[in-house]
Amino acid sequence: MTIENFDWQAREAELKANKAELEIETIEPADDDRADAGTVLVDNPAMHAAWDAPTAEGRAPILPAWMLSRTGLAAEAARFARLTAYRCGYHGVRVPLYGLRLASWAPVGTARAIGTVWRWASDQEGRPARSDAVAGHDWQAYQSLAKLRDRRVRFRGMVTATAGAGLVGAGLYLGLATPDPIAWGALGTTVAGLGLAGKPADKPLVTRAVVKAKLRPLTAPMVEKALSRIGIAALSAMSKGGENVHWVDPIIRDGAGWRAVLDLPAGTTAVEVIDRRDKLAAALARPLGCVWPEGQSDAHPGRLVLWVGDTDLADAKAVTWPLARSGTVDLFQPFPLGVDPRGMAVSGELMFTNWLVGSIPGMGKTFLVKLPVLAAGLDARAEVQVFELKGTGDLAFAEQYATRYASGADDDEIEAALIALRDLRNECKKRARIIKDLPRDICPENKVTPELASRKGLGLHPLVVAIDECQELFSHSEFGKEAAVLAEKIVKLGRALGVILILATQRPDKDSLPTGVSANVGTRACLRVMGQVENDMILGTSAYKNGIRATMFTKRDRGVFYLVGAADEPLIVKGAFVDGPKGDAIAARARALRIERGTLTGHAAGQTTTAAVVPAHNVLDDLHAVWPTGEANVWNSVLVDRLTELRPDAYGQWADLADTAKTEALTAAVKPYGLTTKGVGRRVDGEVINRRGLARTDLDTAREGRSGGR
Repeated sequence: MTIENFDWQAREAELKANKAELEIETIEPADDDRADAGTVLVDNPAMHAAWDAPTAEGRAPILPAWMLSRTGLAAEAARFARLTAYRCGYHGVRVPLYGLRLASWAPVGTARAIGTVWRWASDQEGRPARSDAVAGHDWQAYQSLAKLRDRRVRFRGMVTATAGAGLVGAGLYLGLATPDPIAWGALGTTVAGLGLAGKPADKPLVTRAVVKAKLRPLTAPMVEKALSRIGIAALSAMSKGGENVHWVDPIIRDGAGWRAVLDLPAGTTAVEVIDRRDKLAAALARPLGCVWPEGQSDAHPGRLVLWVGDTDLADAKAVTWPLARSGTVDLFQPFPLGVDPRGMAVSGELMFTNWLVGSIPGMGKTFLVKLPVLAAGLDARAEVQVFELKGTGDLAFAEQYATRYASGADDDEIEAALIALRDLRNECKKRARIIKDLPRDICPENKVTPELASRKGLGLHPLVVAIDECQELFSHSEFGKEAAVLAEKIVKLGRALGVILILATQRPDKDSLPTGVSANVGTRACLRVMGQVENDMILGTSAYKNGIRATMFTKRDRGVFYLVGAADEPLIVKGAFVDGPKGDAIAARARALRIERGTLTGHAAGQTTTAAVVPAHNVLDDLHAVWPTGEANVWNSVLVDRLTELRPDAYGQWADLADTAKTEALTAAVKPYGLTTKGVGRRVDGEVINRRGLARTDLDTAREGRSGGR
């Protein structure tokens, strides 16, 4: 049928008829249905579909996180470079072996090459056809095949002879008329080619540079199966048809490992999984140091972020401090601290924050304290004071640039740390007055700025004081209470004034670490501890409950710690390692910076530091001078108030103490003279109040025998 003969009217009628058959009949609802017509569905699929659009929060990153980080990119490049270098080295040392193999196989290869050429030149591929013709007595076919073979043999013989003559000529030319390197290279190439031709089929030439892989790629079934085996009821029910986990993002390569983000079944928290980290590692068949589950509190408690590394973090190579060989530090900027399990660099800050470091002995606490102390040394503006109250000299490198330094666990060293805290308290008062008097355009935020810290005349340079084994100070029977009060005030007020405390302890409990101090520290680092109380003393209240648990670290995790306060989320960090010789070399650079700037003073310059201490030789005379007339017994707190008015320069650090602390301070000051306190009762508003105080007769007796005192 042509287009001219096509009946368009009939076709149009047919289409209309088909359309009528496809019309859906409208059915009126029944009476019962009309009664329910006002019901509104809560979950309306059409409504959901209308809003089913991607949001900014749900968009996957265009590039993976490791490509957006200089450190991550460098880590991946370094990993590829190490693998390439390993392969090159592996095969490089085996080149002579490979050469011997090729040489031993070359005769077989030569024979194979000659045999191949002979079979081609003699038309061996035509032999089966000729044999079939003879067997079938087909002499006419055989005669034709024989003529064909003769023609082929003549042609191929000439080609073979010509090629052979050419090869011989080329060999003579290369051996006689070319430089030796080219000749030997040609010979080696020929032998290598013949060796490859003679290689046995079951013997490879090159040994594969393969290191047995310990880990397989992380997959969703693997994670789900592992979670179902760690003993949590809701997760165990997954294998029995219960609610499954919900994958938030695909499992991706993240640094030197794999990262999985998932929502646990309803009612299950990430903390429960973190608490079973060892079981999770066993279920995944990975070393414990490879498995690092974390929560994502900004989403919800059931969001789990699981990172599984390629290698055990404890077995990873020690992290080299980037400033070990060169460079300086600006304390108003972050300084390098270490790397997280992914190999990403982690930085810390010193300005406007105080540090608290804690762990059980032997986990690398002092090595961690080295880093901020050295960083402070590499800022030529900073004044550094170090008190190492263990007495082993772990921080002895700081003697090269510290204005004050003490090492030991005796009363003299502990008292030196107390004296430093007293002076720090007075320094805070002085700096507060300076900042208050500065014009608003110079100091708009009423705190130390880099510009103010760089001006020598103002005295607002960074002042960093590190006290290692601070429990020796805070638990001291004579100095502990006063030190606790002073440290708390310094932590609260010194932050904005450029006065920074670094406290480290191996006994984090309420007796050795005052709660007023631990509650106000901004940056916390906790290596391995044994219990929840110690964990929360260092990392903050409810840290253990929220899954931030330094108790999960093992004996092998030396130098690995939880870092809180340096970022929005707590971080697991492997600290950079600086040994003794490197520490001394860095300290020498810090000393040179101060010599160049003209700020080398105090202990490092061989100067004796004079501090505002209570003058023990005249405290009895001062008590006699301020004793209330006619009073036989006086409370210590009253006497302290009078002493601070008499000699503010000597006793001013006692003025802000609580009454109990004033009593303890005065008791410690007069104890060397054999003067002891006793209970003194006073009637106040009709009620008798008893406090510790001194008796006038005891004071007079002590003054008369003062020559025998200390």
